[in-house]
Amino acid sequence: MLLYKFPSGPLGTNALLIGCNKTKKGAVVDPSLGSTAAILQKAEGDGLHIEKILLTHSHWDHFADAHEMKAKTGALLYVHALDAKNVERPGSDGLPLLLSIPGVKPDHLLQEGDRVAVGELSFEVLHTPGHCPGCVCFYCREQKLLISGDTLFRGSMGSLSLPTAEPDKMWESLTKLSKLPPDTRVIPGHGGETTIGGESWLSRAKELFSD
Repeated sequence: MLLYKFPSGPLGTNALLIGCNKTKKGAVVDPSLGSTAAILQKAEGDGLHIEKILLTHSHWDHFADAHEMKAKTGALLYVHALDAKNVERPGSDGLPLLLSIPGVKPDHLLQEGDRVAVGELSFEVLHTPGHCPGCVCFYCREQKLLISGDTLFRGSMGSLSLPTAEPDKMWESLTKLSKLPPDTRVIPGHGGETTIGGESWLSRAKELFSD
C-alpha cells in the first residue's frame, strides 16, 4: 500500500493519495484546496492511475479541489448520500464559503457497510454522523488503517458547533470507532496521526464533552 498526505488549504486539510502497489490503481481522499498539483505529480512519479475520489464529508475545505481533480483524472467521485447535495451546490449546508467552489455531481452515493476497492485494497465505509450528517470513515482492516475525516482527531473530534452538527449522533459514532482494534492507525482530516488505542476517551466522549 502506498499512502501520502498533503496538508493543504487555509485549514491545513489532509488530502490523501492512496495506491495499490500491485495494480498501480489509486484514489484521492478529500482533495483540499491547492492539493491537486502535488498529488498528480506524486501519482505520476509512482505510476499510479487515480480512479476514484473519496470524500469523508462535504465541508468545503475537504472537496475544494474535487472539480479540478475530476477534470484532470476522470476519476469517479464518491460521497455519502446525505452530503451529496452540498457537493453539487457548495454552501447549501449553511456553512459560509471562504471562496467560490465549483459544484461536482457525485458518481456514487455511499452508505454504511459499502466497500470501496482501490486495486486490491478494500475500504469499508463506516457512517459516522455527528460533525455533519454524511460523515464517513474509510476502514481498511487488512492494513489496520482508518481514515477518519473530521469525526476523530488526535485527542479530539470534529466541531459540534456548526449548523450541520448532531451531537447525539457523534457520541454513537465515536463509540463505534472505539470498538476497532486498538492498534488501528488513524489518519484524520486535520493534524497528525494517532491510533484507536491512543484515544482511550472514545467510549466516554459524551461524558467528557457534552454540556
